[in-house]
Amino acid sequence: MPARISAGGGVRALVDAIEWEVHSALRVMTFNLRFENHRDGLNAWENRRSEVAALIERHRPDLVGTQEGLPSQLRYLEETLSGYRLHAPGRFWDDTCQYPSLFYRLDAFDLLAGGEFWLSKTPAVHRSKDWDSAFPRMMSWARLGVRGGGRSLTAAVTHLDHIGTEARIRQACILAEWVAGQTPPVLLLGDFNDAPGSDVHRILTAPATGLSDSWEDLGMDGGENSFTHHGFTGVPQVGRIDWILVEKPLLASHARIVRDRSGNGSYPSDHFPYCVELDWEEAV
Repeated sequence: MPARISAGGGVRALVDAIEWEVHSALRVMTFNLRFENHRDGLNAWENRRSEVAALIERHRPDLVGTQEGLPSQLRYLEETLSGYRLHAPGRFWDDTCQYPSLFYRLDAFDLLAGGEFWLSKTPAVHRSKDWDSAFPRMMSWARLGVRGGGRSLTAAVTHLDHIGTEARIRQACILAEWVAGQTPPVLLLGDFNDAPGSDVHRILTAPATGLSDSWEDLGMDGGENSFTHHGFTGVPQVGRIDWILVEKPLLASHARIVRDRSGNGSYPSDHFPYCVELDWEEAV
C-alpha cells in the first residue's frame, strides 16, 4: 500500500509509513472485535463485519489475536479472510461464549501444536469461572513454525475479566505460570482490562515470565494516544488495556495503534487494534 502524507503528518509520517510497510520479519495484531450485540444499533456486527475483515486484510498481520468473538463472528472471519486459518483446537463451540482466538497466515506459519483452557481452578471444565470473575475467561495458544526460517514461536491470546479485580490477578498468575513453562519465545496477546503499572501487568512482565511490554520496549507515549478502547467514538477511553507481550529472541521494532475508519466514518470496533512489528534478535 503506498504511503501517503497528511497535511499535518510531514516527513515523520512518511518515515513511519515506510517503516511500517517494509521493516520487520513478523507483524502481529491484537484486536477486540466487540461481541455481536444487536443493541449496538448502527454499530451492530452485521453493519461492520466487512470493515473488520477489510482492516485485517489491509494490514496483513502474520498473526491476529481476537477477543470477544462469538462463534458466528469467528466463522465469518474464517470464511472471509483470504490466506488465514482460524486456530480452534478441539474447541467445543458454544454460541453463548466469547472465544479469544488466533488467526495465522498460511504462508507465514505451520501449526506444530496447540490448545486452550479456562482461566479458573478447573481449566478443563467448559465455561468454568472462579473468584469474582463476571464471565468465564479462557486462553488459546499455538506453537507455530516459521515457514522457511527454521524457527518457531508460541502465540497465546486471552481476555481477562473486566469486573473482578481478584479474578484478573488470579487469571494473570495462571497465565504467568503457563508462560514460564513454555519454550521461548512466547507472544501473549490480548485485552487485559488493566493498565500498565497494575498488578496484572507486573505479574505478566515479571522476570520469571521472560515477557516484556512491546509498547514500553519501544519507549512509546503512555498518554491518551496509547489508549485502545474508544466505545465506537474514536475518542480514547479507559487506558492502554490491549497489549502484546513479547519474549526474546523476538524484539519489537515498530508499533502502532490502528485507527482506520470505514468509508462512512464509522469504526470497525469499539477498540482500536494494536499492531507490532517484530524482528529476531541476532545471536552474538
